[in-house]
Amino acid sequence: MKPSFGFSVWLKAAFAALTLLSVSAFAAGESALVTTDWLEKNLKDPNVRIIEVSVNPGVYERAHIPGAVNFSWHTDLNDKVRRDIVSRADFEKLLSKAGVTDKSTIVLYGDTNNWFAAWGAWVFDIYGVKNVKLLDGGRVKWEAENRPQDNRVPEIKATKFALGKGDDKLRARLGDVVAIAEGKTSGALLDIRSPDEYSGKVFAPAGIQELSIRAGHIPSAVNVPWGKAVNADGTFKSAAELKALYADVGIDGKKPIVTYCRIGERSSHSWFALKKILGYNVKNYDGSWTEYGNAVGVPIVNQTGTIWSAK
Repeated sequence: MKPSFGFSVWLKAAFAALTLLSVSAFAAGESALVTTDWLEKNLKDPNVRIIEVSVNPGVYERAHIPGAVNFSWHTDLNDKVRRDIVSRADFEKLLSKAGVTDKSTIVLYGDTNNWFAAWGAWVFDIYGVKNVKLLDGGRVKWEAENRPQDNRVPEIKATKFALGKGDDKLRARLGDVVAIAEGKTSGALLDIRSPDEYSGKVFAPAGIQELSIRAGHIPSAVNVPWGKAVNADGTFKSAAELKALYADVGIDGKKPIVTYCRIGERSSHSWFALKKILGYNVKNYDGSWTEYGNAVGVPIVNQTGTIWSAK
């Protein structure tokens, strides 16, 4: 039996839409990432501004990509007094000091699997900074390939960079997350921590200071550890692989997504994969389990029954 003319038209239109979505996802991913090859070839381009965002002390000072300036995650991209990201005024000063202009292509990279560099990309997006890329594979890949490094702080001519219109909707708050957990708002919660953190077996990763008095996860959240989104060399998997990875737990972009972890840095990495590579509607909850697990009156799921003790 041959399909009707109307069905054939619908089928062709649906196929075209899926093809366009796939192409758009790949295009978004390509525009959001740069390879180590590309960056090495463009080290001397005056319009390429390289910024390292590492968390371990002394890493930048020991050696860094030539021409890179250093943004401290603790003191530059976070407010030093409030539990908040850097203020708009301070971020403008920071970018101006780094020599950023409207013509700059900004390349972010860092240690610890690019987690904090991805946080940087998220902050840049919140404040509406254009043409921001992440070095695929980060510092580890650059070093593994024996590419050029320097230990000198570059002399950068300061600019007067003015931020445009930002987008605070990229940031989820406690109330947003509770509304999804209680079924009052439509959305998908993605917990990107380890299975042991998600189940409540442990409060925090091994070697990390415990910051919450409750263990477990937010109700309705699904678990895809951040590491499943990358290859062995730390580069992101292809858009097709990422799409299948998240679709396997029901994250397909049809609902707004909120990513979270313990303090928001690992979830920034998954936010980048979902938002910048796949083009989904995603917010990062930087309060994450440190805030949620300590909040009074909010529901949790603790599959293992682990209870906090003072010991």
